Amino acid sequence: MSPPVAAAPENAPEHCPGTESEQAGKASACDGCPNQNVCATAPKGPDPDLPLINGRMGTVKHKILVLSGKGGVGKSSFTTQLSFALSHDEETQVGVMDIDICGPSIPKMFGLDGEQIHQSNSGWSPVYVTDNLGVMSIGFILQEADDAIIWRGPKKNGLIKQFLKDVDWGDLDYLVVDTPPGTSDEHLSVVQYLKESGITGAILITTPQEVALQDVRKEIDFCRKVKIPIIGVVENMAGFVCPSCKGESVIFAPTTGGARKMAEDTNVRFLGSIPLDPRIGKSCDQGLSFLEEYPDSPATKAYENIITEIKKLLP
Repeated sequence: MSPPVAAAPENAPEHCPGTESEQAGKASACDGCPNQNVCATAPKGPDPDLPLINGRMGTVKHKILVLSGKGGVGKSSFTTQLSFALSHDEETQVGVMDIDICGPSIPKMFGLDGEQIHQSNSGWSPVYVTDNLGVMSIGFILQEADDAIIWRGPKKNGLIKQFLKDVDWGDLDYLVVDTPPGTSDEHLSVVQYLKESGITGAILITTPQEVALQDVRKEIDFCRKVKIPIIGVVENMAGFVCPSCKGESVIFAPTTGGARKMAEDTNVRFLGSIPLDPRIGKSCDQGLSFLEEYPDSPATKAYENIITEIKKLLP
């Protein structure tokens, strides 16, 4: 596991030597600390690859993380539709980096099944959906789409580092990073590697029910601890849209007030709610832009309003 980005974790003992110290995880003060094993096995000292990462990321204007505490809330589908929408302007250059190492669904959602990574003198080339929308994912490296990725933290972290330092992203207006659920190795790694070049902010995806919201609260806490600006929260699957009559009905009841109430309680911006339209899933399976395929859907209007708000909030 990569070391935390802070000199000492928030739950560290009083005399913590710091995560980058040679004594990290080995000093007597570390006994009993929940981070002891992580600190003891993490690499120490300056990372020699950081200057290479900073060089690559120096040509990226906005770096946006898409996060969720809970799996299955539509994080990757939001990443996909957000990226399609941003790239609708042909003058806007968009990259998508999929760091959901064990569950890479991004290639499927962009219609890139079976594509492979190509190398050039300047590094790995992203796989392009259109001339201004490039994608990088472990899904392009697997021999078979159904192959399981059974990797421990260091190997995952090494691949994320390769995506940042070896991929020729070029000049980008947006790099959208699709992450796995939770707050684990992949999240710590991408935050650490992008610390110097800067992360624009995170968009948090949830569904209305409390079982999802309780994990998003942990994600908010994570962002604040590692100092990632939070762009806002999106409530996905907020009602069901009938494709025929356009009527909406509640599927996941917001028993504790939903994402809007949670955003108020945690002092985070609420970006909006997206109703569940079954054609979103169909579009993702077919690798198509839902917003272009179904412009009259209430879900499309919700997406457009949220994306407009996101653009306004970016520096």
